Amino acid sequence: MAENVKDIEDLRQRKKSVGVVELQGPNGQARVVNLEELTDDDADLAAKFGYKPVFKREFGYLSTFSFAVSISGLFSTVATTFSYPLYAGGASSAVAGVASSEYGAASLLLAAVSMGSDFTYVPTIGTTIGVMAALTVLTGFVNSLSTYWMEKMTKTYVIFHIAILVTCSIALLAKCENRHNAKYVFTDVDATSGWTPVGFSWLFGFLSVSWTMTDYDATAHIAEEIAEPELKAPWAISLAMLFTYVGGFLFNIVLCFVMGDMASILKSPMAQPVAQIFYNVLGKSGGIFYTICAFFIIKFVTFTAMQALARTVFAFSRDRLIPFSSVWVQINPLTQTPIYAVWICVFWAIAINLIGLGSYAAIAGVFATTAIALDWSYCIPIVCKMVFGQFEPGPWHMGTLSWWVNAYAVLWTLFASIIFILPTVRPVSGDTMNYAIAFLGAILIFSAIFWYIGGRRYYTGPVVEAEINDNTFRDNNGSGSSGEVSQAPEEK
Repeated sequence: MAENVKDIEDLRQRKKSVGVVELQGPNGQARVVNLEELTDDDADLAAKFGYKPVFKREFGYLSTFSFAVSISGLFSTVATTFSYPLYAGGASSAVAGVASSEYGAASLLLAAVSMGSDFTYVPTIGTTIGVMAALTVLTGFVNSLSTYWMEKMTKTYVIFHIAILVTCSIALLAKCENRHNAKYVFTDVDATSGWTPVGFSWLFGFLSVSWTMTDYDATAHIAEEIAEPELKAPWAISLAMLFTYVGGFLFNIVLCFVMGDMASILKSPMAQPVAQIFYNVLGKSGGIFYTICAFFIIKFVTFTAMQALARTVFAFSRDRLIPFSSVWVQINPLTQTPIYAVWICVFWAIAINLIGLGSYAAIAGVFATTAIALDWSYCIPIVCKMVFGQFEPGPWHMGTLSWWVNAYAVLWTLFASIIFILPTVRPVSGDTMNYAIAFLGAILIFSAIFWYIGGRRYYTGPVVEAEINDNTFRDNNGSGSSGEVSQAPEEK
């Protein structure tokens, strides 16, 4: 790995010595910049990929790691998805399988309100949707800030998350008077889903871990805001996933030891089994405190998820991949962030959640579809790498283990996709149907029609915004002529 790092540093130094680059703006305006004026990472972005550097690289090791951890929202995601394994197979199913969204944030906040009213207030779907919309707007305002402030907020998250996870686990174990024994936690199977055989029902417990481990690539979406992203981004993702695996497994074990009667917490008026566990074990004050903490954590998830989503919309727009690209690619001169891309994401997040007003089963199908689509998007390049072999490792890679990890990733995604499209309860009715398969089919059909009618006419590949014609020759003394500026943009 040390040799790879040295090679990339040598490449950067070579690129920064080749003179000037022409940067093309969205309205055709051109600006000539000396490569020596750019940072190493920005020079690499312009020279190697042909993209104009527009973001400030504020994220370091801690904030990048915190961002990667926040996207899973371990504490809060387990809290909002714990019912899946309990319905599916009991305690042992929860241990075997450990996502997050504005809808979950609204549910947790209203659960705390219900707890505070001694359960005289019961949240409704309409109220949850309304609170969701308000929280999504708040997320939009936060993501309208500059990268500087986003980095400062993100840096503190991981410390808060770990502190809450550890203290909550200790408090639950210390305060619970009637803990289950290890045999119950690791071997009990009590399926109420209606699926047979029970072993198949037990597999639905993996839905919780699938939700928690979804969107772990989000750190790559902010690569242009990270210093040395080729090292820090994969390092942060790997370490964050290790933390999520280990921490999530242990936290689920704690919950199963202290949850008491499974049937009663599943009938909680808050519709949040973990919040009910907090209340039962820690009392009203402790229950409200940790439910609110779970809400804050899931809001951090939505902040980082929205940042990653907006940067994805920006990247697609930069390559003219989606309609009205010239709008979403605009960078606000004050914050140096794509404000329009942020707010179109806010709009669609609210619009999609409005489906819940008509049918909770339908909105649950939408959530399942997003998890499947994300996992498929990860596996497509992995499969291409394994089949075609045209892959150049970066400075951070897994060496000989890479192929085996790739194979496992594809097999896991195939398994998780099957679980995500099946209804979790039988017999199946209109209220218990999993509509994910219908949404997937509709999306694929619409995408194919959109591509053949218009998409292929204006998208022909990545657009070059910055291009260098390297006619520079340098001897060992560093003398030589400067490079020439080439015309941009062109389409590769």
